[in-house]
Amino acid sequence: MTGKPRVLCVDDEPNVLEGLTLSLRRNYQVVVADSGRAGLEALAKDTAMSAVISDMRMPGMDGAVFLSKARALAPDTTRLLLTGHSELDAAIAAVNEGRIFRFLTKPCPPPVLVAAVDAAVEQHRLVTSERVLLEQTLRGSIRMLSEVLALSAPSVFGQAMRIQRYARDLAARTPEAQTWPIEIAALLSRVGCISLPAAMVEKLQDGGPLNAEEQQALDRLPALAEQFIATIPRLDQVRAALKYQTVPFDGSGAPASAPKGKDLPVGARILAIACEFDRLEAAGVAPQLALDTMRGRRGRYDPDLLELFASVVGTHTREAEIAEIPIRLVRAGMTFVDDVRTPTGALLVSRGHEATPSLLERFRNFAPGAVREPVRVALRRPSTSSKS
Repeated sequence: MTGKPRVLCVDDEPNVLEGLTLSLRRNYQVVVADSGRAGLEALAKDTAMSAVISDMRMPGMDGAVFLSKARALAPDTTRLLLTGHSELDAAIAAVNEGRIFRFLTKPCPPPVLVAAVDAAVEQHRLVTSERVLLEQTLRGSIRMLSEVLALSAPSVFGQAMRIQRYARDLAARTPEAQTWPIEIAALLSRVGCISLPAAMVEKLQDGGPLNAEEQQALDRLPALAEQFIATIPRLDQVRAALKYQTVPFDGSGAPASAPKGKDLPVGARILAIACEFDRLEAAGVAPQLALDTMRGRRGRYDPDLLELFASVVGTHTREAEIAEIPIRLVRAGMTFVDDVRTPTGALLVSRGHEATPSLLERFRNFAPGAVREPVRVALRRPSTSSKS
């Protein structure tokens, strides 16, 4: 397999595609498509293309429309437009619509073309490197924060870990969703619980009914979580997921300014489903009944995502393997099925918490008999197929 960056060239004229290929093949792996539709299909198969060059005038789908759709499909891929002098007004509009890196006028001399593609590929490298660094830094920092807080409020953060797992798996199956902002939003979705009285936190964990004052305090939690990250840059998707997670899908009862339907951020729609499913399970409702209960609340949740989530829950059921083992045999990556408590009943780790190296180190420091044993953990059966 070549290590050259991949560049997609889209034009309805074979001789133009041949010329682009000849100019670029020395430094790049060139993929060609003879229409906007074929270009989108190529991008769908490989969203890691470094750059895409499109002609402006093509039958069926012009370059401006194609590059706008390409941006939605592969936002990190740098986009270039090839246009004639008479199409400059359309090219300017395309720059605005598709966030195009550059447009080139025809005929484009090979040195100019190569220089533009070199710059586009470098732009792609910078964008993806920055995004990976941001994701890894934020994930690591917030994971560390959650582990520290789990020591002081294990029930709250056990719940957050369960919600994160549901949200992450649903996001991974949702084409329009970026997984990492939703993971972070899920982990932070319960951070405001620190401000609640201990008795109310217990009631939440048990799924007990809340009085009007307690419900108001609960309704304020998304705003508290959003304020918690307000000063951290580039977390717009996380803040949007937290801010709108309680807005019904049909908008009923929400302020007129709030988005609704598919205009609601996908992170908010996913978080609403994950949080409510976990709440129902905490109240002792069986998974299938919990899903049916949520289906019955018409207009509350995105119906497409809810059905997708039902398949996610079914996958969890098939893959889960439960084992009862001594605490010393617990390994990182195992998930606690039940609360882990001391012989006197004090909560150490909430159900749903995934064992981490720092948590296992904490257990190793306990005296013998300090934990009720055996503990029940969920293992994942080896997958019979892999996703490319």
